Amino acid sequence: MIPSPVVIVLAAGRGVRFEGASHRLAQPWGASTVLATTLAQVSASGLPLVVVTSEALRELVRGIAPTDAVVTLPSGDGRDGAPSVGESIAAGVLARGDAPGWLVLPADMPMVQSRTLQDIARAVGHHPVTYAQRRGLRGHPVAFSSELYSELRTLSGDHGVRRLMARYPANAIEVEDDGVLLDAGRIGMPPPPSLRRLPVAPPPPLLRLYKAAAPPSG
Repeated sequence: MIPSPVVIVLAAGRGVRFEGASHRLAQPWGASTVLATTLAQVSASGLPLVVVTSEALRELVRGIAPTDAVVTLPSGDGRDGAPSVGESIAAGVLARGDAPGWLVLPADMPMVQSRTLQDIARAVGHHPVTYAQRRGLRGHPVAFSSELYSELRTLSGDHGVRRLMARYPANAIEVEDDGVLLDAGRIGMPPPPSLRRLPVAPPPPLLRLYKAAAPPSG
């Protein structure tokens, strides 16, 4: 069986885009939460996954994803000591270093549809960088082929990935998915009724999917 690209869900940020009593990833989203809905979309895509989180958010992630699908980072070089985007991507790539490529998806984007993830995954390997685009605007996920492994594994800071993308030709895939441009902070909490009605595919058992993404033992 040809291995699939791995989705790296970035769940290590501070949650500064939403002011509330709890982190935005724990906020309600329909009958679930922002983080759980994002992971449900990834699960429904059938792609293997790794969640990169921080010590501060470890308990939140642990309640949703099995331990072998989670990478926990200590304080890092991002704002207020949180792990940066570059560090988080590097950790996800290192955790699944034998993958043919990686899709990077922020955890606060619960409206990205599973079929969009599948569309981007199919393009991995044909281009160094691929990203979802909606009405000409760049969105998420952004995917990287395995040929960029050496550079991805050493990323740091919040802008390193942008510099990497600027050095390689990027392939845009236009998708019928407004969710690629919308994070939970921009939409607001709770989401307006018009957005809550958008379909979210029910996930298959998460444990089965994440075990498939786990690195081989030994």
